[in-house]
Amino acid sequence: MSYTALYRKFRPQDFEDVKGQEHIVTTLKNQIKADRIGHAYLFCGTRGTGKTTIAKILARAVNCEHPVDGSPCNTCKTCRAIMEGTSMNVIEIDAASNNGVDNIREIREEVAYRPTEGRYKVYIIDEVHMLSTGAFNALLKTLEEPPSYVIFILATTEAHKIPITILSRCQRYDFRRITVDTIADRLTELMNQEGNDVEEKAIRYIAKAADGSMRDALSLLDQCIAFYLGEKLTYEKVLENLGAVDTDIFSGLLRKILRQDTAGAVKTLEEIILQGKEMGQFVTDFIWYLRNLLLIGSSEHPEDAVDVSAENLEKMKEESTMMDAETLMRYIRIFSELSNQIKYASQKRVLVEIALIKLCQPVMETNLDSLYDRVRVLEEKLEHGVMMPAAQADTTARESRRDIPKEETPAPVNKPEKAAPEDLQYVKRNWNSIIRDTKGLLQQMLLESTPKYDGNTGEPVLYVEFRNFLAQTCIESPESMEMLKNAVRKKIGKDVEIKMILKDNEAGGNKGGLSEITVDDLLMQNINMEISVEPMDDDE
Repeated sequence: MSYTALYRKFRPQDFEDVKGQEHIVTTLKNQIKADRIGHAYLFCGTRGTGKTTIAKILARAVNCEHPVDGSPCNTCKTCRAIMEGTSMNVIEIDAASNNGVDNIREIREEVAYRPTEGRYKVYIIDEVHMLSTGAFNALLKTLEEPPSYVIFILATTEAHKIPITILSRCQRYDFRRITVDTIADRLTELMNQEGNDVEEKAIRYIAKAADGSMRDALSLLDQCIAFYLGEKLTYEKVLENLGAVDTDIFSGLLRKILRQDTAGAVKTLEEIILQGKEMGQFVTDFIWYLRNLLLIGSSEHPEDAVDVSAENLEKMKEESTMMDAETLMRYIRIFSELSNQIKYASQKRVLVEIALIKLCQPVMETNLDSLYDRVRVLEEKLEHGVMMPAAQADTTARESRRDIPKEETPAPVNKPEKAAPEDLQYVKRNWNSIIRDTKGLLQQMLLESTPKYDGNTGEPVLYVEFRNFLAQTCIESPESMEMLKNAVRKKIGKDVEIKMILKDNEAGGNKGGLSEITVDDLLMQNINMEISVEPMDDDE
């Protein structure tokens, strides 16, 4: 006898075996017991949730000679004929390949004939959303007023594609995604029947990977058992077979991202690729890992919010405190966008590497959530300081002393000339070019700044007035001040005294009399005389 796949071998044969759809099962059983059977049903839901299975059970139940509590007995002549596929009363149609007007016209001609045996003639039309517009129109009249002995069961994964005229003529049942616990319990039950030794952690991972589909779960389990035939199926073996990544790798990768270790993050990705992991699965699993971190950080009872082991939960609690919610949501956004792109990409590795670089280097993005991440990095640097180790500093000093000749006097270094008041006009004129020579948060804040001077004194001091409160970090940072001075020095070749202030913030050092730099003001201050232009004679 040929092998039968698990999802076919263990397909439910009565309503009691159906898992995760109790709201639908109860309704249909009550209708059968009360003889209130409808003429048209629409089953909607994601793949593998039991639409076709319940349709077949319903077809047997309405024709069963000895129903048991609304379920088919599966022993009478009618039930056996339907189960074997020899009954003329149950017609299964695949609308994906039979979607034309002619196919529906054949159905309209067949419904005129009563069933040869049993009470009802049942038409199960799978993937009904694939019917053409003409086919839907041809089905309307028959669907609205069929003969008393005809039942239509329509099944689809895309209910939004069904015309409203069809929807209004059917009893609609929405199939829910099956929970991880329900799938795991069912898989454990079936493995006990099969006599296979499977680790509980492996079962739960397969249940989670199935994404609410019992059929997908059984197919994945079947695949893993076949690969490790005769061996105990462990969590590590499931990860290896499905091309998934362990949470420890995600933890190490995230810590490198938080340290802005771009080379380390890319190296970790290379190791994952060399292990044969699938990039699409890696992206999906990493999104779920970040999602769990977000829930743990924002929930008072994280053990109820996420489905992870106690060991992993403690580690994830620690990681959730290393970053704020805005940073996590930025990471999730970048990888969610990546998951949509990677499906059809030819260079999947390159796309993943770019996403990792974006996470490590928030300066590469200009949106608001990346700005929050950059501020976080700056605050951490300011809090801890960026200091050279003492040993390295001592070594550097000794090397510097060795490089200077003992008997020779070092040549004097020509320092840049101090800026004059008229140089501020040149700074003003080339302000955008100066901003381009900066980087990071300072560059973003300078885009919303205004260069000014003291109109009362006329001193050659460049006041940079910021309008964004986030610029306070730049004002307090010596590195930012030095970066701006170097950019100005590069442009005009002179040293300029610079003071950075916040607009309308006296506590920050703002003072009255500041004005925007104009050409006329500078000319009047430095020339101190009026210039009159005499009209030229016509003969000249």
